[in-house]
Amino acid sequence: MKSISLLFSLLITSTLFAQSPWTKDKGDLFVNFSYTTISDYNEIFGDPDYFTNGKITDNTYQIYGEYGLSDKTTLIASIPLKSISVDNFVYIDPAINCVGDCSELLNFSETAFGNISLGIKHQFYNKGWVISGQFVTEFNTSTFDAKSGIRTGYDAYTFTPQLLAGKSFGKTFFQSHIGVDVRTNDYSNNFKIGGEFGGKVLKNIWLIGFVDVVESFEDGNRINDNPLNGLYQNDKEYGAYGLKAILQLCDLGVTASFANAFSGNNVPKQSAFSIGIFNTF
Repeated sequence: MKSISLLFSLLITSTLFAQSPWTKDKGDLFVNFSYTTISDYNEIFGDPDYFTNGKITDNTYQIYGEYGLSDKTTLIASIPLKSISVDNFVYIDPAINCVGDCSELLNFSETAFGNISLGIKHQFYNKGWVISGQFVTEFNTSTFDAKSGIRTGYDAYTFTPQLLAGKSFGKTFFQSHIGVDVRTNDYSNNFKIGGEFGGKVLKNIWLIGFVDVVESFEDGNRINDNPLNGLYQNDKEYGAYGLKAILQLCDLGVTASFANAFSGNNVPKQSAFSIGIFNTF
């Protein structure tokens, strides 16, 4: 039973915050260190699709943690460190200020915090199906470099209430989530929904497939200050699918995953790959 509980905690780390209704036991601490990359892209989903003004690599080093305040209430937190580079940059948009010789191909990079997050999850029902509610606040802790247009997160606070539901079937499970992102600073708000199905394929290995959809309400008037790189722009939306693998060795384990958008707006036309290591104390 402990391995099942640990798995459900781990499922949370593949996205920015928990999509799982399962909570930690009182006093348990779960920590995950992960690395995610969207590498070397120059094309963005849009209407129509468009190209960036350089080759972009977006890396995230993240510490994610959960702590059981009680058997039904879990505190969750995430600290992302972003490392973003733009190679062969060309000044082709007047929204980005050019200083010096604008005809040169330039390389830029920025390493800074993304949007640090803190949230709480409470389990309301656990009789076959598990149902929980969750509320997450994403803080405005990112940076913006006007010369390159690199932004490491949203220039806003984000408040995300979600309803989470799931069920275990022994060696397989299903879970889903539905909610909204409410953003300040005149960003549009988002609707979000998704689900996962996975199972134990070997003694210590789990495979999980997932689908996530984010749709903008297009109710904000935020003007994008980095219109040609797809980094944390307004009205960002996507439909995505992916696969996760988990190698579980008692309380210690390793994760690997990929995700790919099949449609979207203001998101890269490039796959994301992640690896991580976790432990429960």
